[in-house]
This record gives sequence, C-alpha cells and structure tokens, in this order.
Amino acid sequence: MFYHQHPYEIFIPPDAEKLIVGTLPPPRFSIGELKEKDVDFCYGSCDGLLWPLLDEIFSLSLLYDNSKRAVQQRKEFLCRQRIGICDIVASCKREKKDASDLGMREIRLRNILAQLHAHPSIKTLLFTGGNSQNGPEYLFRKQLKKHGLQLTLVRDILPRKHVFRFENREVTTFSLISPSNAANRAIGSNRSYKTRRRHDPSYSVFDFRLEQYREVFLEQEASFPRS
Repeated sequence: MFYHQHPYEIFIPPDAEKLIVGTLPPPRFSIGELKEKDVDFCYGSCDGLLWPLLDEIFSLSLLYDNSKRAVQQRKEFLCRQRIGICDIVASCKREKKDASDLGMREIRLRNILAQLHAHPSIKTLLFTGGNSQNGPEYLFRKQLKKHGLQLTLVRDILPRKHVFRFENREVTTFSLISPSNAANRAIGSNRSYKTRRRHDPSYSVFDFRLEQYREVFLEQEASFPRS
C-alpha cells in the first residue's frame, strides 16, 4: 500500500478572490522523483494542462522545468491575479502508485471551509474536476453536508456553476474539466465537442478546455454552449 501525501503547502495570497481546488499531484511529486519538465509546485506535472492553459489565457511565457524561477513565476502570477490553490486531499493510501482519484483510499481531507473562514475575500471556488467519485467537487460536497450546507445548481452546462452561502456571504463554484489528460476521453464523447469538431477538424481537447478556463478565470461567459 502506497501512502500518498500532498507535497505542497496551501498557497493563498492574503487578498485572494478565487481558490483552485483539486485532489493530489502524481505520486512522483511526493517522493521527489520529478521529470525534467516538471515544475516543483502545484499542478506542475509536465503531463498536466493547468499551467499551459493559464499560460495561453494570460500570455505568461512560463518556464517548464525544475528551476526555482519556474516556481516563482507561478507564485507571482497567483498573487497578481488574487488566486489561491488549496487541493482538498491532504493524504490517502493507494494499492497502485498512480494519480487516479478512484484509487484513493483512507482519504484525509483539508478543511476548505476553514480556508474560506480565514480568507473572507474568497468568493469563487474552481474545482479541477467534477462530481465523480473522489473528485474535488464530490469531496467538497461531503464537507458541506457535515455542516448542514449544500450546493445549489445555477447552470447545468460546462463549466457547471453552483452557489452556497457561508458566513453571510455567497460563494460561487465552477466545476472545470480536469486539466489531466485522463479527462480527454470524456471530452471526446461530449456532444458539444463533437459538434465543434465536425465544423472544425482542427478543434482540439485543449481548445475545449481553454474556452471554459478562459471563462472562469477572466469572468467572460462563452458564447458557445457546452453541454
């Protein structure tokens, strides 16, 4: 059994307005066996797409390597844009040393509501995955339930939007398609994606993600519906 502990501290600028919430980075980050193009920071896997998407949206010209400068670039961006990162899983156990959410056992969670209490400027949670078992939204719903709270659906197309009330303020949540390549199969079967591909064969799974990530990070609602 592999003990998978999150390798990074919670990163939340004092004036953060958005909070990115995922689960865990791949196990190699926890045991210090990074690949050449990995960045030693949250979502730093060279196989993941969060930073390439943000790089495209904000024209960041990021480095993709193990350097301290690559980490600093990302922290400076998050502070400028008032974005924090607090993955919801602190640790878990796995029978296989992989990064699948379904493979997590004996999950120990970080308290997202405690972070909202400590940072009252946060008004938006961005889940890097939906409500499938052990996904970040799924685990957060379990936390809400323990406090007698629940998400209220606002929009049932991608990225799905919910709201809930906490300490006399309304918090909005968006459930994004996972930046992991493991989600490519789900995108490929999406009706809206297939429609776009028929009209434009060059339209890619990266483009599909980019539209919804641009929407939530720039707060600009897309014109093309994604069911």
